[in-house]
Amino acid sequence: MGKQSSAKKVAKLAQKGKGRQVRFQGGTLFPAVVLIVGVLGALLIFYSRNSRPDHNSPPTTNDHWHIAYGFYVCDSWLDPLQGTLEDQGTAGYQKYVASGVHSHADGVIHWHPFTSKATGTNAKLGVFLDNYGITLNKNELTFPADQHDGASYKVDDFKCTVDGQEKDVVIKVVVYDPYNSTDNAKTYITDFDKIPIKNSTSIAIVVAPEGTNPGLPPTAEELPQLGAVDTGGSVPTDVTTPGGGAATIAPTPGATSADGTATTVAGATDTTVAATQTTVATTEAATTAAPTTTG
Repeated sequence: MGKQSSAKKVAKLAQKGKGRQVRFQGGTLFPAVVLIVGVLGALLIFYSRNSRPDHNSPPTTNDHWHIAYGFYVCDSWLDPLQGTLEDQGTAGYQKYVASGVHSHADGVIHWHPFTSKATGTNAKLGVFLDNYGITLNKNELTFPADQHDGASYKVDDFKCTVDGQEKDVVIKVVVYDPYNSTDNAKTYITDFDKIPIKNSTSIAIVVAPEGTNPGLPPTAEELPQLGAVDTGGSVPTDVTTPGGGAATIAPTPGATSADGTATTVAGATDTTVAATQTTVATTEAATTAAPTTTG
């Protein structure tokens, strides 16, 4: 009789427990902490995978690339930047050692990376500009004191005189690919430091009235000869180079057949830079850009 009574009690307790939710002791704090930790872990994994040095994608520490460049203000080209950055104790030497990016006062960017700072997806125009202490954004182009006497061109107060009239200026960067053709060009209107570097191209940095088309930099046609002068790519003794090896000049690609000038925001993979677009008419071509980049 005792056993039967105990069985009935167990059955009643089980019946009462049906439909009840199991709760963590202490409320929702513990599961919330577990969820936050899981999300943070996933974000850290994503960040580490996307920020690790890119040694395998070109340019690598075995590459030696050359890019013609020029600064165009109002209606003329400025002289090339002076100094190679290769001499110890000079301005920019430490940044050169950390990247391997410099020029030879020849209007050519010599890009032979010493470290991951200038390899793969880190190969961007900002590395070259920073090495020479140049400030470049959509609002100003400013040189350091040892370049062009520290000249500064700001869109808010600098004007160009055209046919006797002062006109406002805009700042843009035009990339020509290949180096000796204007048929296939991209015009960047912001985020200039993020412009990807590509071998055997030409880069025009322009401060001029809207619609000005400067064409190729003066050294563009001579790029193969100027690049061939410097193919050694020797690494300073205070640099540890991942991969090592002697640098070689990469071959010059053939011309492309694409036409027109596309306005592009640096880092975009397509000339369409946003879902909402504003059409910008210029004398060069009809272009499109995200509203936030038209200045």
